[in-house]
Amino acid sequence: MSYLYLSAAAYFGRDNVGLPGFSAMFKHQSDEEREHALRLMEYQVRRGGRVVLGSLLPPNTEFDHEEKGDAQHAAEIALSLEKLNFGRLRELRSMADEADDADMAHFVEDYLLDEQSKDVKQAAVLVSQLQRAGKGLG
Repeated sequence: MSYLYLSAAAYFGRDNVGLPGFSAMFKHQSDEEREHALRLMEYQVRRGGRVVLGSLLPPNTEFDHEEKGDAQHAAEIALSLEKLNFGRLRELRSMADEADDADMAHFVEDYLLDEQSKDVKQAAVLVSQLQRAGKGLG
């Protein structure tokens, strides 16, 4: 998610797009998602696990959409990713319960799920506002 948000930050910062507020917002989201990944990696290492990083597919670099406009389209992508991430974190929390791993359950719940639920809400509000504003004004 951090990689996609960084790509969106670059897109909205371009001179032919000219939405520096969106660029800054997506840059902030990228930093936040990277921090979450680092937190998970540090936790895994602390618990004696290994971190294996794989290749990343290149993210979208264009966010224009004929009907919705670029801002709403990017916000909808962000919302779907935030919801997907929330669902995966809930699965991880359930796996911790099934393994009777109270430490992991506590970690996921206190450090990841709470913040992720706020991110979903923030993205949903942004999508709603952009839908009301309409193409070209968002």
